[in-house]
Amino acid sequence: MDAEKKLSTVKGGITFVGAVLGDKFALISPIMILLILLMIADYISGMLASRKEAVEHPDDKRFGWSSKKSIMGIYKKVGYILTILVGFSTDYIIYKLVAEMGLSYQTNTFFGFLIIIWFIINELLSILENAARLGAALPTFIQNALAELKKDIDNHEAK
Repeated sequence: MDAEKKLSTVKGGITFVGAVLGDKFALISPIMILLILLMIADYISGMLASRKEAVEHPDDKRFGWSSKKSIMGIYKKVGYILTILVGFSTDYIIYKLVAEMGLSYQTNTFFGFLIIIWFIINELLSILENAARLGAALPTFIQNALAELKKDIDNHEAK
């Protein structure tokens, strides 16, 4: 199994466990607040890393802060929120339909939690990537995982 599949499997497992625990202990508010804080930290760390790269490579337009990249990052985070809304809406519809049928349904927020946990993991990875761009020393396994993700993103953007 290559590094990308391993990382995806680990993320999937953590996401599932996080969703189950989040639902069991009614953690919607704390998990949502955590995601928002991580989104802000990711945005700020990304801007700082871009600024550092601009100083290091003043003549290379591939590096540095870009208002286009910045606004695309904001759009992406708005997309996160909309996706979470869809997940919780799906949970609500399932919960209501099951209740109308007179069946017992043990959870009422599973898909919303799955989505939030997945996005939290993505934000954490992005913050780590930005930290590496800022010069932070990261463990080798994290560097390898980030390199695989970067390669996958570059391949996806090239298509």
